[in-house]
Amino acid sequence: MEKKIKIVRNNQKGIQRIRFAVQSLFALLCIWIGVEFYLFVRFLETNGAAAFYQRPPGVDGFLPISSFMSFYYLLSTGEIHQAHPAGLFIFLAIVLMSLVFGKSFCSWMCPIGFLSELIGDFGEKVFKRRLKLPKFLDYPLRSLKYLMLGFLIYSVIFLMSPLAVKYFLDSPYNIVADIKMYYFFANISRTSIIVISILFILSIFIRNFWCRFLCPYGALLGIISLLSPNKIQRNVSSCIDCGLCNKACPSFIKVDKAKTVISDECSTCLNCVDVCPVKDTLQLNSLIPAKKKINKKYVAIGIVSIFMIITGLGIFTGNWQNKVTKGEYLLHYKMMNSYGHPTGPNAMKQLNEQANREIKSELKEN
Repeated sequence: MEKKIKIVRNNQKGIQRIRFAVQSLFALLCIWIGVEFYLFVRFLETNGAAAFYQRPPGVDGFLPISSFMSFYYLLSTGEIHQAHPAGLFIFLAIVLMSLVFGKSFCSWMCPIGFLSELIGDFGEKVFKRRLKLPKFLDYPLRSLKYLMLGFLIYSVIFLMSPLAVKYFLDSPYNIVADIKMYYFFANISRTSIIVISILFILSIFIRNFWCRFLCPYGALLGIISLLSPNKIQRNVSSCIDCGLCNKACPSFIKVDKAKTVISDECSTCLNCVDVCPVKDTLQLNSLIPAKKKINKKYVAIGIVSIFMIITGLGIFTGNWQNKVTKGEYLLHYKMMNSYGHPTGPNAMKQLNEQANREIKSELKEN
C-alpha cells in the first residue's frame, strides 16, 4: 500500500509584489540619477553657463569595468581609488548581496534585469507560453557570458600590474568614461540601434536573453552565489510533483528534481517558492550553521539593507563623491575627444602625465 501524505495547503503570501516594488523604486532611482547626470553634462556643454549640478556619484554604478578594476586595486594596495569611488562601494554591495542571498541583485535591483522581465512577460502573453532554446544551443550560448568574464579577469588581473591599473584609473579617459558613456547613448549610432533592437526582439522570444547569455556581470554574480549558505530547498516527502515550480522559474531550473537548488542561474526571485501549493515544501533555507527557514520578507529587507549599508558606508567615510573639481571637469570636457582608450601601462602613464601637464598649465593661465 502506498503511504498517504497529508497535504497542507500553502497559504503564505507571495513576495512578488514586494519584489516588483523594489525593482520599480530602484529603476526610478536610476532615472533620477540619469536626469541629474544630464544636467551635469549640460553644465559642461555650456562651458559653465548653465546652472551647476553636481555630478551624481550613483552614475559610477554604470561603469562596471572601472568598478571591478577599483576592487582589484583595493585588494592589491589597500587603497580606495578616488576616480569613481562610489562604483567600488556599489560593486562591494552587489557582491555581498550575492554571497548572502545568491544572485539576487539580478532579480531584485538590476534595471536591465527589470526591463528584461517586463519584455519577457510581454512575450509570454503574446505566445501564451515560455519559450526555451534546445540544449545544443542553450549551453554554448550560456558560455558566452563566462568567456567575456574570463577575458575581463585575465586582462585586468593577469595582464595588468597594480601600478598599471592605477595608471588606467588615473587616466583622463577613465575620469570622463561616464561622460563618454552618456554620449554613446545620446548620439547613438545606427549600428548600436540595430544591435539593441535585435536584443530587444530576442528578449521577447527568449526570456532574459541578455541576462542568460551575454551579461558578464551576471556571470560573476552567479559564480559568487554558489558560495551563498542560503539556498532554496525542496522537501521531497511532501512534494506532490505538480511541476508548478518548474513553470514559474524564469531560468528554467528543474526545481522539482533537486533537493537543494545549486545553480549559477538562480537569482533568488522566489517565484518557485510562491507558486508551491504545499506548505513548507519549497523554501529558502539557511544551511549554515543549521538548516533554518528564512522568511521571504526578510529576504527583501536583507537585500535592500545590504545595499543601503554598504553604499552608506561609502558616503559616511567620504568615499562617495570623487575629488575632481568643477574646473578640472570643464577642462577635461574640452579635451575629451582627444582621450583614447589607453592600450598599455606606458601609454596610460604618458597620456596621464600629458593631460595633467595641460590641465595644470590652463589652470595657471586662468
